[in-house]
Amino acid sequence: MKKKHLILILCIVLCVACTKTETDPECVAMRGLVNRVVPEYSKNIVLERLETDSALFADGATACEDRFELESKGNKLIIRGNNANSMAVGLNHYLKYYCLAQYSWFKEEPLELPATMPKVPGKVSLSARVPERFFLNYCTFGYTMPWWNWEQWEHFIDWMALNGINLPLAITGQEAVWYEVWSELGLTDDEIRSYFTGPAHLPWHRMQNIDRWGGPLPVSWLENQKELQKRIVARERELNMKPVLPGFAGHVPPCITRIYPDAPLASLGDWAGFDSTCWCKFLDPECELYADIQKRFITKEIEMFGTDHVYGIDIFNEMIPPSWEPEYLGRVSRQVYESLVAADPDARWLEMTWLFWNERQYWEVDNRIEAYITSFPKERHLLLDYYCERQPVWERTNAYYGVPYIWCYLGNFGGNSMLAGNLDTVNVRIERAFEKGGDNFIGIGSTLEGFDCNPIMYEYVFEKAWDNPLTKDVPAWVECLADQRAGKVDAEMRAAWKLLADSVYNKVSSPGQTVRINQRPTMGDIPEYHQYYIAPTYRYNNIDLLDVLDHLLGDASVGTQMPTVYSRTRRFDIVNITRQLLGNYFSDLYSDYVKAYRKEDYEKHHQIEQTMTSILDDVDPLLATESAFLVGRWIRDARAIGTTEEDKDYFESNARNLITTWGEEDALLNEYASRAWAGLTETYYAYRWKEFFKDVNAAIEAGVPFDEKAYHERICKYEGQWWRQRLGNFSAEPQGDGVELARNIAAKYRTELEERYRK
Repeated sequence: MKKKHLILILCIVLCVACTKTETDPECVAMRGLVNRVVPEYSKNIVLERLETDSALFADGATACEDRFELESKGNKLIIRGNNANSMAVGLNHYLKYYCLAQYSWFKEEPLELPATMPKVPGKVSLSARVPERFFLNYCTFGYTMPWWNWEQWEHFIDWMALNGINLPLAITGQEAVWYEVWSELGLTDDEIRSYFTGPAHLPWHRMQNIDRWGGPLPVSWLENQKELQKRIVARERELNMKPVLPGFAGHVPPCITRIYPDAPLASLGDWAGFDSTCWCKFLDPECELYADIQKRFITKEIEMFGTDHVYGIDIFNEMIPPSWEPEYLGRVSRQVYESLVAADPDARWLEMTWLFWNERQYWEVDNRIEAYITSFPKERHLLLDYYCERQPVWERTNAYYGVPYIWCYLGNFGGNSMLAGNLDTVNVRIERAFEKGGDNFIGIGSTLEGFDCNPIMYEYVFEKAWDNPLTKDVPAWVECLADQRAGKVDAEMRAAWKLLADSVYNKVSSPGQTVRINQRPTMGDIPEYHQYYIAPTYRYNNIDLLDVLDHLLGDASVGTQMPTVYSRTRRFDIVNITRQLLGNYFSDLYSDYVKAYRKEDYEKHHQIEQTMTSILDDVDPLLATESAFLVGRWIRDARAIGTTEEDKDYFESNARNLITTWGEEDALLNEYASRAWAGLTETYYAYRWKEFFKDVNAAIEAGVPFDEKAYHERICKYEGQWWRQRLGNFSAEPQGDGVELARNIAAKYRTELEERYRK
């Protein structure tokens, strides 16, 4: 009997040595995620925490390495990981590669699972290739997240955990902290709230680009966002993430000189054409006031939100420093660091390097970058190599002179709706960083400006952070992706995604990528009406999208097979591809329209106009079938934050402004955040085109030149009315059948598309 007891005790000891049971806090946190993500599977999922003893791993995994294991035993799925974050990646791997399902970053897109849990043959074990996985961009908090409630954040945090993100930017609610700091220093309520911009424009206030525009910020916003941030960072930490909180970058209200008349302020000057009342003021960190403000801010922020000691501070992003002397740049960064560690001795400064690329003509001379980033201990610095799919700055800076950095994929500007991505290049460049990027290459991340219509690119990037060999074989990975989006092994879906990968997803994204529909119409006769941030070019044959659509829809007349069931993701792909197909065709027709007008071929000119008008009329109802493409959802969420009708109207106007004129009408950033959204297309983009056609036709009939100046002046007023007077009422719920509409559209334009693009 004693021998049996001894054996039992020994077995228990051995089990505990390898794993910790579900009473462990990591397993408890993961159980919460399992219950939210796959409640129907939860009772058959067992969670075990792996010890971080490297001796357990015969393949050389180190003690600090994130790792997960999957194994089926009977009707149970065992998920093991060294922490909740690793276990979440393991669950996502199971969903993708065994359930053939995708957990979307769109909350409204449900996860579709097999009725019976698939088994995992053998044991699967994967480890992280890098310790840090970063996500988000200041801009994402304006272009995607400003109106999110807790339910939306909760879903998104789960998505981040499933994709292994452990270093998320967490800048919500900081204005509540700043309000207390500025109040303590003697500023009035009006001075403080008028210093802030409107909610959707706060990212650019936080980056020292603009002040005041769209303010004053309502008091209700401050409290709402403070409470939201508390929940955000608590859940992120629960899932083993280290939220990156903001620090003080030197940006101060100009009226601070009322209290500190000798404060050494420098104007950072013009940004994007905003007038001087919006220019930001930079406090030189050499003065004692800088350190005092840093201390006050960090202390209050920690009181409100806690800390993981990583702080995002960006001093001169898209701005010109007061001096380009290397000595000045090194002195400023060192003093910012010193103020930070004085406030939090364990602080680490995280900084984006977009400025080294965007203003490279200034930074890449006189060793300015080296002077700026190496003036304090390297281990306390962490850089985001912001736009690596186009230009890895680590390759231009001797791997950042030894400062730790994270390879980042940007992929989207302004939340524009444009099919774009470069899978092969991303694969090659990430692997090159592993091979040649130095020991200070410590992470993979993404710095997207807004959620767009290409979520697969971001999931691929984060899969590259783990040692899944499939990610090094892009065609094989795309084949698996197709199965996941079909919910089964599907030849037509595989053919569609192979074609997409070979044509669409092999070109780098760029600012202003959108379709011509979203451009304010012009004949191009008046240069000042050219919109810089509209780039409707595409670098593949548009017939490829028609062929993709045929595979997705199934059409016996062209030799493709109709699916018995359209998965949720397949439906999204059908609408997304059809939207892009029509948008590309519209762009090409526009060129023909202008040529016909100049040749005075008015019969052809009128025919082209009719087709363009038809496309405009077809696009909006198509977009209305998908929740991700509804302007009504954006507006509904903005209004929901308001506690009074006045606040609701204010938030709605601010939401409308960002996605249209961005600031004042005819500003430089006009259309930067254009979206292919239902409601917006009909009442804003299509309206402008139809008024354009009307004015051109009237000029032709009268035998006079088209008065482009008069048209632009009139339409500019309409753009202001659209967001100021809140023109149009929009549904926040999808309507109609996107598959049926796409099928009708393909049939309607097939002959024209075949004649134009088929070679």
